[in-house]
Amino acid sequence: MGDLVLAVDIGGTKFAAALVEPDGRLLRSERVATPPGGDAETLWTTLTGLIDRLGMPHRVAGVGIGCGGPMSWPDGEVSPLNMRGWQGFPLRERLAARFPGVPVHIHNDAICLAVAEHWRGAGRGSADMLGMVVSTGVGGGLILGGRLVDGGTGNAGHIGHVVVEPDGPRCRCGGRGCLEAVARGPGLAAWAVSQGWSPGAADLRDKEDLYQEAGPATARRLAADAAAGDPVALAAMARAGRALGIAIAAAANLCDLDLVTIGGGLSQAGPPLFGPLEEALRDHTRMEFAGRVRAVPASLGQDAGLVGAAALVLAAETYWSAG
Repeated sequence: MGDLVLAVDIGGTKFAAALVEPDGRLLRSERVATPPGGDAETLWTTLTGLIDRLGMPHRVAGVGIGCGGPMSWPDGEVSPLNMRGWQGFPLRERLAARFPGVPVHIHNDAICLAVAEHWRGAGRGSADMLGMVVSTGVGGGLILGGRLVDGGTGNAGHIGHVVVEPDGPRCRCGGRGCLEAVARGPGLAAWAVSQGWSPGAADLRDKEDLYQEAGPATARRLAADAAAGDPVALAAMARAGRALGIAIAAAANLCDLDLVTIGGGLSQAGPPLFGPLEEALRDHTRMEFAGRVRAVPASLGQDAGLVGAAALVLAAETYWSAG
């Protein structure tokens, strides 16, 4: 049992924890909803209770943590944008005190998703890839020469703030026209509503009961409506796809990538997203070396964050450089 790693995935909607075997398989896992509006100790107690439910062995080989940013890296004081209760919270230090004598490694959750896809997912065998997540935000992690590239502050690969529309919408970072401002799920759904989208309208056409509920204005609903042929939903997916294609082209031209994996809720949209993405990508990768890049959906699903967090310990020679 000493070869097992405790993996922790901290998000704004859920906390997850798992015991992970050396080959990346989850032996057992637990999840719990993130306490809305929880203060620092409420959030910490929720996490420790979740870990206790796993039925911890006497000793683990280490602890890997993925958490939403921003954070100070590698010391792991976290200030997630969607968890106001943790501002400068010493998450790595707290877990190191609970699990003394073993490595405790922490990274941004989007980087953990990229690591997971490179280690055990759609990016296996690629030496130079970008792993992206497109959800409530847009982030990523960068693998070059077969190793994770951290950058000076642990934020290398943060493709969400590549500018794709210089005169585009204002971003939460304070800039304008960032990929995240255009393609993140909530922003894309809001844009579609502003263009006249009525969530679920495609499902209700030609049905007798015109008063049934259409559903909330979410990116998931938007993707479903695009698949059903709703013209505004299709336009929204095309807008996001073009933005993603432009940003990926910039990354491929800069970093000589062979692969980009795209995870997160929007990645399940299929051809309405990936068709415009591919078209924009080819329009902007005219150099032969950049034209070889492929953009594919991520493959590991909801366990990816845990697998990537575990890899920070289990494959530290590839994914951990902070000492």
